[in-house]
Amino acid sequence: MQYSTSDFRKGLKVQIDGEPYIMTECNFVKPGKGNALYKCKLKNLIRGTNLDRTLRGGETLESADVEETDVQYLYKQGDTWVFMDNETFEQYELDADAVGDGWKYLKDGMKCMMTLFNGNPLDMTPPIQVEMEVTYCEPGAKGNTATNVTKPATIETGAEIQVPAFVNQNDVIRVDTRTGEYVERVKK
Repeated sequence: MQYSTSDFRKGLKVQIDGEPYIMTECNFVKPGKGNALYKCKLKNLIRGTNLDRTLRGGETLESADVEETDVQYLYKQGDTWVFMDNETFEQYELDADAVGDGWKYLKDGMKCMMTLFNGNPLDMTPPIQVEMEVTYCEPGAKGNTATNVTKPATIETGAEIQVPAFVNQNDVIRVDTRTGEYVERVKK
């Protein structure tokens, strides 16, 4: 399948020179004379490198053979995280570069989204919000409730995030995995 310049948008997955790229930015430019131009920033899904391309109106790019599939996080083995496809029961392994900061939010049995290129795993995306137990944090100082005072807290995966002063050890909190920020305290 081919994408013409009218289909270009952020998040589009295309193939250039046999490698998959994701369009991270696309700007339409109409100079005074001549054809319209599309200035695109693309990120290589395998190597993580960035590429700038300028395309004229009407040019096309090939769609990447990339698929998104639901997987379940199983366990960590050394520097490798192991996931299982919920339908085929096939297991995929990702290294630290592919998992990125997603490790901070992975709990056994958690459902995630995995990107595959020609059947090979590229990266993993955890759910947008996850519930985590606070395993360690300093007690909040009395009277620090009027302002937005934060303190570091360690969650059950070992990651450290900033939480409001009223959060205590053993509280369950909701965290936004896109930003790594505290969202709210969850009632048990």
